[in-house]
Amino acid sequence: MTLETKKSVFVELGKFLGQFSKDNTVKKPAVLHNDTFFDAFIALINLSQSHNGWYTADNVYFSIQSWAEALTDENLTKWLSEYDLQNRTSKNIALILAGNIPLVGFHDFLSVLITGNTVLVKTSSNDQHLLPFLAKYIIAVQPALAQNITFVEGKLENFDAVIATGSNNTARYFEYYFKDKPSIIRKSRNSVAVLTGNETKEQLTALGEDIFRYFGLGCRNVSKLFVPKEYSFVPFFEAIFAYQDVIHYEKYANNYDYNKAVFLMSNFKLLDNGFLTLKEDQSHASPISSVFYEFYEDINDLKTRLKSENELLQCIVADETIENSVAFGQTQNPRLWNYADNIDTISFLLTI
Repeated sequence: MTLETKKSVFVELGKFLGQFSKDNTVKKPAVLHNDTFFDAFIALINLSQSHNGWYTADNVYFSIQSWAEALTDENLTKWLSEYDLQNRTSKNIALILAGNIPLVGFHDFLSVLITGNTVLVKTSSNDQHLLPFLAKYIIAVQPALAQNITFVEGKLENFDAVIATGSNNTARYFEYYFKDKPSIIRKSRNSVAVLTGNETKEQLTALGEDIFRYFGLGCRNVSKLFVPKEYSFVPFFEAIFAYQDVIHYEKYANNYDYNKAVFLMSNFKLLDNGFLTLKEDQSHASPISSVFYEFYEDINDLKTRLKSENELLQCIVADETIENSVAFGQTQNPRLWNYADNIDTISFLLTI
């Protein structure tokens, strides 16, 4: 199968996904296989929260729309133009996927197939339905892909390389278990924001998207703020008030109540607006419903520190004062060439 054929399959998937949004789902006659898949996908979206309590319709639709925007011929061509994908021998690539946010493993799935390899997928128990559904759709578009896609329930066998995503604890297990195979083992990472005090209300409101999207469960969610000495959090709290409805979601509210109680019982000083707590802490990984913060005195010293902590960080949200930073509100909109853990998945697959 040629690269152009494979690209066209995912472009068709992008068109299919582009029909679905929280406020304006529209069935388009020109989209392939809608008679089979359109209504079934709506039903699956509506059931997603019963499969995983964190998968609200709002967040599932957001993920779907993100992929619809990514899967265009222009984006796929730009992404793949850097690589030589011709005359590749197909290898069996095992994927062990996370399930913290909807379709979190789709980029790995796409990368394996677009490079002409066969994918063996072990889904997370928290996300067992969305990716298999999309796999059925692309097989309907291109039946030849059926021989390149297998979802595995038991033990993974007969694979040439593995891409596994998990916590720091599971990563140690993966590293030992797959020590004899080429691998990408992804560990826990966090995202941070660097504020100067000169941010506009619009920027701080956009930062709320980086914090609250997917309830803060993703590695691209901001869990830590770096702020200058004497920084006033009043503008920050005023700007993120737009996200107050998050507290009406029971699972989030339970985490807010529990984590706030734990902090208070430990006599930690907190800033609190009724749906988010801020705690001064040197760690990057804050619990759900809380964001840590730390004061800095010299921006250049902070830049040096962030470079030294590169392997702990997924995104740095800031203005142009920080190299390779992400704009406010954009952490959950990565491009195809923005790789998890900053590891080039395509290059890895081409070396096997």
